[in-house]
Amino acid sequence: MAVPTSGTAVVSTPTDEQILITREFDAPRELVYKAWTTPEIVRQWWAGRRGEMQVVDIDLRVGGTWRYVMLAHGEFEVAFHGEYREIVPNERIVTTEVYEGAPPAEEDVLNVITFTEVDGGTLLELLVQAPSKEVRDVIVNSGMETGLQEQMEILDELLPTL
Repeated sequence: MAVPTSGTAVVSTPTDEQILITREFDAPRELVYKAWTTPEIVRQWWAGRRGEMQVVDIDLRVGGTWRYVMLAHGEFEVAFHGEYREIVPNERIVTTEVYEGAPPAEEDVLNVITFTEVDGGTLLELLVQAPSKEVRDVIVNSGMETGLQEQMEILDELLPTL
């Protein structure tokens, strides 16, 4: 099932528990990977146009953790954290993701991010594996697609400057 897409990233729901986000960048995958894993760079694009990053902690190793906190429009904090499960530099990252504003869940969301070389650029694929259709639908209906599009636009503008 396709999700209405407002920008250059394509968002779909291949199964009842999955969200697939794809976006091509005109930059080498090593650079896109670096932008995805370097705190100083993540700080510049992750909030999109929705606020300002307060915390970007990345312990990039299997078993390491990450945590992002954004002050949304100067009004309230939005925070996520997770644990790195698999890291293949410049190719693949598998991490859990927990939205700190949600009730505790029995099972975390799992994100699989792949960076694939295509025609001198990079295809970024982010597969979100939710524990249930209900959790997937909460994510899809949260407004995440608009923020995601902003993130990807800013990242696209940022990459040539790195």
